Amino acid sequence: MAPVLEKQLPGAAGAGDNNNTEEDEGQNLWTSILSEVSTRSSSKLPSGKNILVFGEDGSGKTSLVAKLQGADHNKKGRGLEYLYLNVHDEDRDDLTRCNVWILDGDLYHKGLLKFAVSPQSLPDCLAVFVADMSRPWTIMESLQKWASVLRDHVDKLKIAPEDMREMEQKMVKAFQEYTEPEDANQPSPQRRPPTAGEDEAVVLPLGDNTLTHNLGVPVLIVCSKCDAVSVLEKEHDYREEHFDLIQSHIRRFCLQYGAGLIYTSVKEEKNMDLLYKYIVHKMYDFQFTTPALVVEKDAVFIPSGWDNEKKIAILHENFTTVRPEDPFEDFITKPPVRKLVHDKEINAEDEQVFLMKQQSLLAKQPATPTRGATESPGRTASGSPRPAGRAGQPTVTSGSPMAAVKKPDPNMKAGAANEGVLANFFNSLLSKKTGSPGSPGSPGSGAVGAGVQGSAKKTEAGFD
Repeated sequence: MAPVLEKQLPGAAGAGDNNNTEEDEGQNLWTSILSEVSTRSSSKLPSGKNILVFGEDGSGKTSLVAKLQGADHNKKGRGLEYLYLNVHDEDRDDLTRCNVWILDGDLYHKGLLKFAVSPQSLPDCLAVFVADMSRPWTIMESLQKWASVLRDHVDKLKIAPEDMREMEQKMVKAFQEYTEPEDANQPSPQRRPPTAGEDEAVVLPLGDNTLTHNLGVPVLIVCSKCDAVSVLEKEHDYREEHFDLIQSHIRRFCLQYGAGLIYTSVKEEKNMDLLYKYIVHKMYDFQFTTPALVVEKDAVFIPSGWDNEKKIAILHENFTTVRPEDPFEDFITKPPVRKLVHDKEINAEDEQVFLMKQQSLLAKQPATPTRGATESPGRTASGSPRPAGRAGQPTVTSGSPMAAVKKPDPNMKAGAANEGVLANFFNSLLSKKTGSPGSPGSPGSGAVGAGVQGSAKKTEAGFD
């Protein structure tokens, strides 16, 4: 038995060695798999990111997010609306979903923020304040209101002071470490690899008015409906000075909260792609290669960390009728409300009633006599062929046809007055012809006068 055991022991020992070797190889294989999985998991896009969208009713919050989402719908929620963005990392072919919470414009619903933001999810949040450029007189009041709402909610979360201080320091560091992008031709969003020595980078101190209202989360100001700039110029007489003052006040607000600023237009699809790239850059640390844009008044883009007081002061150089320290609402005023037609209807008067009123007014006015009617009687009296007091012709004078012709009645109409004038005119002609053969002192002067008088009567009878 012993020799047999001695023969089996070496074999048994050799089998154990082989098993150990296989186990070691298996452990090494599992170790490499686990390390690879852990490496990939660390490079995967994180989940649970949240975007909080604030703004007034009608400012275009839902339309803005729907455009980023790639959906063209006009459905608007009530209270607290939920949407999401699909974020794709093309470098690692990774996909994740970013939650978007849109708060209603009515302050009554601000308590619903507790369902979107918790103490655990606050560090993974981005706050977006939407300002309506079509109503610029509401911008500053709206920004102050929604920033106060977010600040009150963060205070209610009762986050530990050391955790809140860490979040605030992270905001300061991100603001100070901003650098101008180097490659502006990056084709698609890619995650930025961590660079060595970031903690040792030299940072500049913050300005007096920079990050004075640190919320502990990144903030982005989006001015929507910037296509309304041309409408403001045409209808409300806005000039470059107005838009520079608006931009100046918004940028100073951004400095206080360490926020970025971007002007967008869903209607014209202006800066929408840039907005998406900047959001995924702030949320997922994607590479971002677009510099600040301040040339076009309706397409401004200022990343967080780029701006300062000196750069804002450049806008003040063109001010002529306003000073930088003047209140915003004193210069950017709400235009007067134009009353619509249905507010106070003006009914047109009936046509027949209007004409009757005009007729009565014309009847009350004194009749304006024509030139012929006013001049003819005087001409007839003074234009006799022989003066009335001429010596030697009393009979002709007393029997003159002018004395027998009736004067026109002042109450007569214009047509009747004209007929009377014509009658007088022809009578004067007849009196000239009949009175010419006779002469004063002739024997037949009396007979002639009688004949003339008789003919004048006949003539008068004929015209009458």
